[in-house]
Amino acid sequence: MDTTNPNWFLKARLKTRQLLLLIALDDFRNIHRAAEELHMTQPAASKQVKDLEEMLGVKLFERLPRGMEPTLYGETMIRHARMALTSLALAHDDIATLKAGLSGQVEVGVIMTPAMSLLPRAIARVKQEAPLLRIGVQLETSNVLLDKLQRGTLDFMIGRIVDGGSAAAGLIYEELTEEPACAVVRPGHPLLDHPAPTLADIAGRPWILPPHGSILRYRFDMMFRRAGLAPPANVVDTTAMLVITALLQQTDSLHVMPRQVAQYYESLNVMRILPIDLPCTMDAFGIVRQQDHLLSPGAELLLHAVRASAQEIY
Repeated sequence: MDTTNPNWFLKARLKTRQLLLLIALDDFRNIHRAAEELHMTQPAASKQVKDLEEMLGVKLFERLPRGMEPTLYGETMIRHARMALTSLALAHDDIATLKAGLSGQVEVGVIMTPAMSLLPRAIARVKQEAPLLRIGVQLETSNVLLDKLQRGTLDFMIGRIVDGGSAAAGLIYEELTEEPACAVVRPGHPLLDHPAPTLADIAGRPWILPPHGSILRYRFDMMFRRAGLAPPANVVDTTAMLVITALLQQTDSLHVMPRQVAQYYESLNVMRILPIDLPCTMDAFGIVRQQDHLLSPGAELLLHAVRASAQEIY
């Protein structure tokens, strides 16, 4: 049998029962117990293994006095048998979900900027088509979300792959848009009357900033250093929006944040964007998912809605 042909298993008429037998032999390492588990006779089980070995042209098991041990070829075939049967089980679950009107569960992770408009728009679109679909949203930094994604607790995320190399292994990234930053202040702040504030005008002011170690804080500090200025020293470090908005209301502090987030809060009359173009941007963000993770119909629906909403917004 030519196993280099991608459809060799069709010509060989590979049976699901043979895949189940491989898994049972791996679990029990004994032909008698494996046959009993599948309600087969031992001769029938032996023949199926022999037929499979002849079909592949390799030895799948070593016959030992007290049982059977998979060879390297056997271990490979067993691993793929488990994957194939798992995929079939997921297919059954997906069909049941579709029949039930997409009533499954989707878990998506998101960073702040796409959480303001992109994801809500996508969820609203999905809920029109599948009102029973349960959607869980986790708002975290990209590093936290990447860890959750790789541990399998998220279907996909909208954020950044912060580090390359091992952090990006096995991931698919679809870039959506860049993320410019801006400075914000409370309504009525004295700087809003300034015709054209410069970096020198804002360097010595009190600031509310993301903590050291964050990408935005590093780029914010470097922005001043490149201009020959010392970064602000009068600083409160926090990312908690309740604290940030309260401090902005009660003090003359400034805060740096993604422009799209700032526009949302400006529309609520909570803060104002300072009329200065900051040479400070975050990396682009996008959709991140696991390469080998098969999405459920509900997760696929939300993913398509995110893409469509991104085209409208960005």
